[in-house]
Amino acid sequence: MKPKQKLRHVVAWMSRAEWEQLLENLHSGQAALQTHALHRLSAWRGRFGNSTPVAVESTADLVRCQVLDSTGKLEGDDLVLLYGMALTRFVNFILERHQGRVAKPLRRLASKLNIPEWIVNLRHAMTHRKLPSLKWCRKGCEFLLNWLRQEYWSRQLNGGLIEDWSSSSDEEEDEGERSRRHEEERAKRQREIEGHKKARELLISYEREQFQVYEELLRRSAEHGPWPEASADLGWILAQIKHFSSESRDILMDALVQDGFLIPTAEQLESLDIDPSEDLFDPLTPSLPQVFLRFWFPMWKVLNSPLFVTLILEKLFAELSNEMTSHRAYYISAWISEILHCNSRIIRRVKIMKERIFVSRISFQWQDLITACLNAPCPATPYLLQQILNDMEMPLPPATQHNLLRLCSIYTQTNHGDCSPSNIDSSHPVYTLESLQERLQGSTQNRHAHSPNHTPGSGQAPPSLDLQENLSAETVQERNAVLRGSPWSVCTDKVPWKLHPLGKVSGQSEDPSCLLVETYTTLTVFDQQVELDQIPPPHGNTSGLLQTRSGSDGPLWTHNDISKLKAGLKLF
Repeated sequence: MKPKQKLRHVVAWMSRAEWEQLLENLHSGQAALQTHALHRLSAWRGRFGNSTPVAVESTADLVRCQVLDSTGKLEGDDLVLLYGMALTRFVNFILERHQGRVAKPLRRLASKLNIPEWIVNLRHAMTHRKLPSLKWCRKGCEFLLNWLRQEYWSRQLNGGLIEDWSSSSDEEEDEGERSRRHEEERAKRQREIEGHKKARELLISYEREQFQVYEELLRRSAEHGPWPEASADLGWILAQIKHFSSESRDILMDALVQDGFLIPTAEQLESLDIDPSEDLFDPLTPSLPQVFLRFWFPMWKVLNSPLFVTLILEKLFAELSNEMTSHRAYYISAWISEILHCNSRIIRRVKIMKERIFVSRISFQWQDLITACLNAPCPATPYLLQQILNDMEMPLPPATQHNLLRLCSIYTQTNHGDCSPSNIDSSHPVYTLESLQERLQGSTQNRHAHSPNHTPGSGQAPPSLDLQENLSAETVQERNAVLRGSPWSVCTDKVPWKLHPLGKVSGQSEDPSCLLVETYTTLTVFDQQVELDQIPPPHGNTSGLLQTRSGSDGPLWTHNDISKLKAGLKLF
């Protein structure tokens, strides 16, 4: 029996030397060498055909961006769009290959491939939000090129590439192995589909039982009182939910954060006699309605393990970072706030009598929690961040907390207590135009209040910030002497120049046609009675405009050259 021959792969390069040279040129940082490498990659793509590795495609896209950036011929916005397309294609090419039938978050896929989350956020900003800065685009391009070099090019060079990077399904593998793997993936997807279906059925059954309980409370006019203990049917459903969570915790959390469960619909709120109008809720300090919190309290009692609470908190922050409606953002923020509130040391110290969704205090990974909070900006982010900072076992320095909350408030355009611009002391750096204006106003009021001539209630206006220059009579006389014989003169009028844009004078019309004169005549320079000999020589050079070059090259300007220049000039 003959031994099985090793499979041989067809490659596009001629030799190892060609591969090494191309890799060196791609990362040389020199536009000429990188351009040559791009031409070589184009030839490779012609040889690969439809099976060009996605790593080669992405490398070519990213290097092309660097080459065009180095030319200096493109504007910043054009470069951002160029880099954005390359970064988006990379994320789609590399990460989408690992998607199954049930879509997974790109951040989770990126984490498995050692791609940082900020790369996925860049792609998300490119496609759904405000375009990022050119600096971040360049940084992302440089990181991805290094990642491709480490994960693809270097491994290919060392013979250690085991992952399929082909952009088509033209791999040469055993048919039986391919079929077996396909069956395993299909079975896994089917289990996930059935798991999501079962999770929804359990949660819907739970809601049905709870709505019946609430209707019974309404009939007894006791909807504001304590809810009764769980019935036998509800207890059985809760036991099923707890058992399902032990086996498929991620699937249960995915179902919980969908609309209709922890994020109620308008119909569900109306059924609980809660006004769904968004005007009644403060997005800056979200809070769950007490009836809605009691509605889900029995489920939290059976799922209150520290691990589940930690994971559901991370899941809520991850959902908050996605584009969503204000309704979803409010209730997700409210659940996060409720979890942080229940875990608060202050609440436990004063022993407030209130139903809590979990009892034992949980020691979160506070640094990771701060990062997750800042990565999900919304109107309530400063409020949630304040809760996290107040509850840390090892709190950050007060100055760091203050600066972090301040920056968060500026980014979200919200004011929260001591973070508002009006409460910042005068030594705090100015970040926005509003804070600068308030700083100036505050300093003016302080100077006015400490003025020796100021008395409370005197109604005296604050000192003016007029920047008009006060010129002495001697200065005006001196400047007029310098301008004697000129059409210009020194302005002594009290003109509020701070009210006029640069380049505009007082009384000037908004219509640019006012700058055009109605009648004018032109004359050539030849008509001017100016002789070359009358022009004062610069720095004692008696040759005037006809100065000579160093050496014996002759005069710099000839009479013929000057005549041509004068013939082409016209004066108004």
